[in-house]
Amino acid sequence: MDKKINRQNAMDNERIAGGKVWLVGAGPSDAGLFTLRGKAVLEQADVVVYDKLVGQGVLGLIPSGVELIPVGKVSGYHPTPQYRINEILLEEALKGKKVVRLKGGDPFVFGRGGEELELLCEHDIPFEIVPGITSAISVPAYNGIPVTHRDFCSSLHIITGHTKKLEEAEVDYEALVKVGGTMIFLMGVSAMPKICKGLLDAGMRKNMPAAILERGTTAHQRRVVSDLTNLPKDAEKAGIQTPAIIVVGEVCSLADQFHWAEDRPLGGLKIAVTRPKDRNSTLASMLSNLGAEVVLLPTIETEAILENTALRENLEKIHQYKWVAFTSPAGVKVFYDEMRKMHMDIRSLSGLKFAVIGAGTRKAVEEKGIIVDLMPDVYSGEALGQALAIQLKKEEKEGKKPSLLLPRARIGTEEVTRPMDEAGISYTDLPIYETIDMESNGMVTYDDSVDYVAFTSASTVRGFVKMHPDIDYTKVEAVCIGEQTAAQAESFNMKITIAEKATMESMVECFLRRKEGMKS
Repeated sequence: MDKKINRQNAMDNERIAGGKVWLVGAGPSDAGLFTLRGKAVLEQADVVVYDKLVGQGVLGLIPSGVELIPVGKVSGYHPTPQYRINEILLEEALKGKKVVRLKGGDPFVFGRGGEELELLCEHDIPFEIVPGITSAISVPAYNGIPVTHRDFCSSLHIITGHTKKLEEAEVDYEALVKVGGTMIFLMGVSAMPKICKGLLDAGMRKNMPAAILERGTTAHQRRVVSDLTNLPKDAEKAGIQTPAIIVVGEVCSLADQFHWAEDRPLGGLKIAVTRPKDRNSTLASMLSNLGAEVVLLPTIETEAILENTALRENLEKIHQYKWVAFTSPAGVKVFYDEMRKMHMDIRSLSGLKFAVIGAGTRKAVEEKGIIVDLMPDVYSGEALGQALAIQLKKEEKEGKKPSLLLPRARIGTEEVTRPMDEAGISYTDLPIYETIDMESNGMVTYDDSVDYVAFTSASTVRGFVKMHPDIDYTKVEAVCIGEQTAAQAESFNMKITIAEKATMESMVECFLRRKEGMKS
């Protein structure tokens, strides 16, 4: 195939107004370093063309339904040649699509961003550049190495080992030694002996501090700090692998004093959060703020039942009920969304009492301006059913006529209804939403790099298993929000830890205890 698309062929394509390309820097890996502008562009993309080195946390921000085109470039392995990547960007833009080219680091710092613009400019395709945080600065920072420091250096040099024409570029080591300063080599581990030898042969002192930094900004980042003479030997002893960058300069000596990333309460842990995408922000934020690397891995999603005549009919006669019980925040949302469509507000619910399964659902109800009347001490379906049975039986004995509306998932657990059935309590079991298992897009999945998986319901466990049918579940470290969730995880022989309370805060405490256990 020619290295360039024939201009006439491209012009023959039907060009739909609106096609545009954004070159977006994804940063080094940590999703917290992804820019606000990058996230905003990603959310309106029609198609995303992404590299292998883009972090899972950033990939998890791509909205569902977006077309994904992996181009898989890593050091020494380019299954999709650069010229073909350029063509893909042009072809997708000519279809009128909003195309995001998602690149690790910064597109213009040895990211070939300039090369990818050439063909677009030739065909007058509009584009924007969204800079990213380059690994040359961020990875040393996450390892406690400031690339500049007035006591040690007055310059910074970033060197790559590749050019467009040569697989291995010649580095002028004598010039580097002469100018001094901090040197960042964006090359693989295999290049390290040659780099160290080149600098030594050019006259750099043998005990110049040097470091190699592996998987920077991730939970499992590692560093070896040594000197120019011993770095290759020390890195080999530690088993350092790619991706890694090499830092040479006096500033490397500060790592022992300035290290910080692994010192955070959850630093060093990679945790997959399986909550539905629209409800994972609270837990994910709490874990991330404590230093964990969070992978958003929603295994289920909830969808309101469309044209739900039964829900509308029950809202129209809502005052025939004395109680409304919610078993999830999803149920609260669907219930109130339908009320809004019917031009109802909380005044329509005056006189009703509300029961919820746990703190998360209580928060969802109280955000609507209603105080919850009943919540069991143990956050489970069975506990809610028992508490309702006791309360409604008590009201029945007082001569009241209790009646309960239970809006929940179409396939709801019998744990809630069984205690009420046994007590002879009447209720209306009203399906208002579906729980749907997510399918893996092959982009963000569970792998051995994940330390723990957070499960907030039995359905998230089932969705996880459906998404990953071929993994060894005995190796999955599951942190579960309650007994029912834990029982589902245990049925697949996962290693389980159960939160003391069915709250996000209690789940976080589980991770903190596990991290402390790793230290001892």
